[in-house]
Amino acid sequence: MNTTQQKTTQSTGAPTQAGRRGGFGGHGAPRRDGGRPVVKSEYKDKILDLRRVTRVVAGGKRMSFRATVVIGNEKGQVGIGVGKGLDVAQAVDKGKLKAKKNLITIPLKGRTIPHEVLAKYSAAQVIIKPAKLGHGLKAGGSVRDVLLMAGVKDATSKTLGTTKNKLTNGMAAIEALKKLKMVVKFGKEEAPKVVAVQEVEATEEV
Repeated sequence: MNTTQQKTTQSTGAPTQAGRRGGFGGHGAPRRDGGRPVVKSEYKDKILDLRRVTRVVAGGKRMSFRATVVIGNEKGQVGIGVGKGLDVAQAVDKGKLKAKKNLITIPLKGRTIPHEVLAKYSAAQVIIKPAKLGHGLKAGGSVRDVLLMAGVKDATSKTLGTTKNKLTNGMAAIEALKKLKMVVKFGKEEAPKVVAVQEVEATEEV
């Protein structure tokens, strides 16, 4: 048997031991995700602030991390969450979960906001003004990140407070976005109406 026939026999022979066990990308390899398809989240996230926190306990000092995360779908939904953990990854994951629980939905007028808003949170005070198409987003710091995650691309913002805390300024931007109301026109411009929603509790029949 020549060299060419030996190579042919080896290539068409029985599968190797690695192939039986599913190694090297074999079909029998178990999936690490438990067999479920990986679904990509519709929300984008960005870390506003990451700090190392030291706590004094009886046995000494305990170090942890605190992450401030903002998430949004760039379609009117945005939220901020703060997470703490023993490492950075754990703190960021907890921040994302809390940000999803704090999601708010705001009305958008194209690429901007319907009207001017002003809000205060702790020592931070933020004013956000709408802008025409193509103006761009003129804002800085955590306020800019919050507006981008919400989907606001044409607006002007200014921080009036004296604090430089990113979490406080970000929460002030969230409070300002909560005040947005969509004005409906029926022949003339009308003030937005707030409709109270009452929860009806289901009673069991005896």
